[in-house]
Amino acid sequence: MSIFGKKVNWLLILTSLGFFMAMMDAMIVTTASTAIRLDFQVSVATLQWALNAYNITIAAVLLVGVSLGERWGRRKVYNWGILIFTVGSVLCALAPTMPALIAARVVEGVGASVMTPMSMAILTQALSANERGRALGIWSGIGGLALIVGPSLGGFIVAKLAWQWIFWINVPIGLVAIGLSRRYLPESVGQTDRLKLLDAFLIIVTFTGIILGLSLSTHLATPMLAQTALVSGVAGLVAGGWLLWRQAHATQPVIPLTLFKSVTFTGGNLATALLYGSMYGVIFFLPQYFQLGAKATALTAGLKLLPWTGTLVLVAPFAGRAVDRWGEKWVATLGLFLQGFGYGLIAILVQQQKTYSWLVLPLMLAGMGLSMAGPALQKAVLGAVPAIEIGKASGIYNVFRLFGGALGTAITVMIFEKFSGGATNLQFMTGFQMALLGTAVISWLGLCWSLRLR
Repeated sequence: MSIFGKKVNWLLILTSLGFFMAMMDAMIVTTASTAIRLDFQVSVATLQWALNAYNITIAAVLLVGVSLGERWGRRKVYNWGILIFTVGSVLCALAPTMPALIAARVVEGVGASVMTPMSMAILTQALSANERGRALGIWSGIGGLALIVGPSLGGFIVAKLAWQWIFWINVPIGLVAIGLSRRYLPESVGQTDRLKLLDAFLIIVTFTGIILGLSLSTHLATPMLAQTALVSGVAGLVAGGWLLWRQAHATQPVIPLTLFKSVTFTGGNLATALLYGSMYGVIFFLPQYFQLGAKATALTAGLKLLPWTGTLVLVAPFAGRAVDRWGEKWVATLGLFLQGFGYGLIAILVQQQKTYSWLVLPLMLAGMGLSMAGPALQKAVLGAVPAIEIGKASGIYNVFRLFGGALGTAITVMIFEKFSGGATNLQFMTGFQMALLGTAVISWLGLCWSLRLR
């Protein structure tokens, strides 16, 4: 079956649309983050939860959503996810305070938790093995348009309207997506395991506890915050240990630990976490640097990201072909190296106070790296499991991707606060430079795992 047939074109478009919507809502917040912070008068540490509440919720609820999709039908759960996501977008637009916005982002995250894995599972299930690499490359490219549209559109909306409108635009897109998906997407099911709510709760406590503990660890001088950081971190680790024990002894685990016996599956997921941890740390800070450090408007900041985000979309389809030809290991390894090299070079150039034109090449290198490593690691993870396990494997892959993103954001915020030391422009620049160097190291750590792929 050719992937250029009408039926498969609809399959690619509609599955990519779910990925696009989920990614765009993470990206569009980035250029609006300065406006949100000033509107609600919050710190950078609090602001990160506008992004992390969304990513953590997706990662925490995702495997439950995948289980529902395997049982009730992937297309049905995919459409329910889009509907909940759309409702959450309305609540975000109407949020009167930062806590209300964070809560609404949680609702959005619940919906988005099934949009990406179900779209990937629907696409992978419908295509033959020799078509998946190229199809996943196109899927990444279309979904990756969010990296272009999100920051630029967010900047335009903030400049011309108000930040609340970055959420209103999801409403018509979501409704159209549901209507077309019901008509054109095939229904499929997988293993129908019993839903385990305790496991879902443990995942939520694990992820939230670890991220909250890390986020508060920079405020240990305050006794109450120090105690909260300790309690949160310990609770996250205990819940994580209990979760792993339950998975090891369950007859139908939510996270089949046997899958991790595969070096490729384990290495691919860990490399994915580091790849996106590095990327999310940069996307959180880079628009703020352009607006606060380089005195750009929100719209200009979004446009300045185009050499990075545009390269990602242009290269991703070719990266899929490269994976099919040369294999996942070397494409992923080169991608992780290029991403880290690009971020590290930006940190050096910013320290030297170079103009924006000097940043274009490292932004492009970073975008090339992400676009190469992403499809390679996707194919490695999904190709390492039996066909019947594809749904769960895609869910686990996306848990690592999103938890890695949340963890990367928290770590870069920690580095920033450690070195910024205050609110002046010079202090912001110092913190930003060190945070960028941290993201480079995170990306390069992924090489330890990509080189183990088979």
